[in-house]
Amino acid sequence: MKNPFKGTDEDIKDDIKQEETSGVEEEVKADEENSAAENTEAEAEEKLEGNAAEESESINPLQEKYDTLNNQYIRLAADFDNYRKRQEQEKEALLKYGAENTLKKMIEVLDNFERGLKAIETVEDCDKVKECYNLAYKNFTDVLTKAGLEAIKAEGEQFDPNFHEAVMQTPTSDKPEHTIIAELQKGYKLGDKVLRPTLVNVAVSE
Repeated sequence: MKNPFKGTDEDIKDDIKQEETSGVEEEVKADEENSAAENTEAEAEEKLEGNAAEESESINPLQEKYDTLNNQYIRLAADFDNYRKRQEQEKEALLKYGAENTLKKMIEVLDNFERGLKAIETVEDCDKVKECYNLAYKNFTDVLTKAGLEAIKAEGEQFDPNFHEAVMQTPTSDKPEHTIIAELQKGYKLGDKVLRPTLVNVAVSE
């Protein structure tokens, strides 16, 4: 008689064997998954390290450029400060000693006046006195001209309020209107700057 439990035992063994095989496969699969995960994490770390290195490489040139520009700015600021100080010193010196050369030449004129005074102390000839005066006057005006002083033209010129000051007006038909008839006090300028306007008499229509 066939044992009814024989087939059952074999089936049980097969089931156990299959379960064991399945468990091993699951463990192998889990190990593979863990290994893959570890590899993925390692790759991610390597990628992060690579990105960090690239960022560091990109930052270094920028830092160097910043340092270079900052140093240039500091040097430029220092140079400008030194230039500003030199300009201030030169300005002070100009204000203090700007008239030095002119005054030295004026001293020569003063010497001529003193010589002229001594020369006319015992002179009774008016022509001699006039000659000394004219010589001193010419010497004086030459010094002022060399210093840049220039007389403003007036008589016969058209009235210009930038250079002339009308203190008189004379109705006349002999001269065009606004023509300067006479110079009452000489005016002077230094370059384009008027030091003193010329006082004039201006013709107006009758």
